[in-house]
Amino acid sequence: MYGNTKFLWKNIHSLSSWIADLKGVAMECRPGCGACCIAPSISSPIPGMPHGKPAGVRCVQLGPDNRCALFGKKERPEFCSGLRPSPEMCGTNFDEAFAYLMRLEQLSKPDQISHKRGII
Repeated sequence: MYGNTKFLWKNIHSLSSWIADLKGVAMECRPGCGACCIAPSISSPIPGMPHGKPAGVRCVQLGPDNRCALFGKKERPEFCSGLRPSPEMCGTNFDEAFAYLMRLEQLSKPDQISHKRGII
């Protein structure tokens, strides 16, 4: 259902982490944010969401405090485990992080990818 987005998000995670490492920037998740648990689509099963989740939908594992209930557990999807906070991705607040992640989601849609490659 979510096509090539897993491949693209994985590369985006790697690039974002590489940039942060290169700059010597280590960043922790901002308490109460949760943008990365709402904005991106996740194609793999999540406990409580067996078919993954579409972009813009709050993950059922995101608690009322906007912390992941699966953090550090084996049930946590690979996509989520690979996502690391970075200044580029997280910005300075939830709105900036959400907008950045939704833009990446839009850019990683199969129709956008095909169009950019000149396939369509």
